[in-house]
Amino acid sequence: MKIEFPDINWKDYELLDSGGHEKLERFGKIVMARPEPKALWDKSMTEADWARLCHTRFTPGAGFGKAGKEDSGTWERLKRMDDQWYIRYDGAPAFTLRLGLTAFKHVGVFPEQAPNWEYIYRQTRDLALSAQKNNKPAPKVLNLFAYTGAASLAAKAAGADVTHLDSVRQVVTWARGNMEESGLDGIRWVVEDALKFAKREQKRGNVYQGIILDPPAYGHGPDGEKWKLDELLFDLLKLVAAILDPKESFMVLNLYSNGYSATLGETLVRQAFGLPQNGDYTLESGELALKDSFGKSLPLSIFVRLKR
Repeated sequence: MKIEFPDINWKDYELLDSGGHEKLERFGKIVMARPEPKALWDKSMTEADWARLCHTRFTPGAGFGKAGKEDSGTWERLKRMDDQWYIRYDGAPAFTLRLGLTAFKHVGVFPEQAPNWEYIYRQTRDLALSAQKNNKPAPKVLNLFAYTGAASLAAKAAGADVTHLDSVRQVVTWARGNMEESGLDGIRWVVEDALKFAKREQKRGNVYQGIILDPPAYGHGPDGEKWKLDELLFDLLKLVAAILDPKESFMVLNLYSNGYSATLGETLVRQAFGLPQNGDYTLESGELALKDSFGKSLPLSIFVRLKR
């Protein structure tokens, strides 16, 4: 099992400290404290240090941690700061992301996902170069539960024909702005329930060379469709298996839900795709984590990657 971290040279992001069920992060020039249930250890810095550095701190609400309200609460501003600001991801690929304080604890990016962006970029670039060499169309990449679009930007920068899907229209608008700020264009935007869309693509016979999934534990589609990870993930993965090119393709699955392990994720993918124990494919899994400035590793999600 792999454990992967963002590049330490990412100038616009830093995990300054973690502990006491919180994390202290710097996004560009803005420093914030947010709840982090997995930070079970003590903080390395003092509370006074945290208060001195913080521009804003998220205070959990009464429903925090409950289904559908996992991240609810309010932001307390401790220093003057803009409502929105931008950071640059300067890896391969490079792109710009707008950040802002939402009604939840999220700000528009999950920085631990940087290794997935790099993987998506490499795989898509290889597919695009192969397609160009053989006079074939650009590879098609589908990003489900796509949020503000960092993974979509990675695939687009590598030369893919990208479809970006999320059930929240405001988030899709946010992602479009990130595309424009990054000097890219041509992404297809879809506001839809992921299961409905995948079923429709299967009926149409549409096939993708890359599919990215980052599903939440709970959620709702634009027409009130209910999403519950434990009940629907395997069905969705079977649909993904039906619309992913069986020869030259890749799939990335990311899971945040507590209690999910890399082994569980790998078994889900293996069963959904009907993969033999040995075959012409690569299946890898592991954890995505952040390392704070004191060397403490904070695991935040698990990934499974399939390459054929």
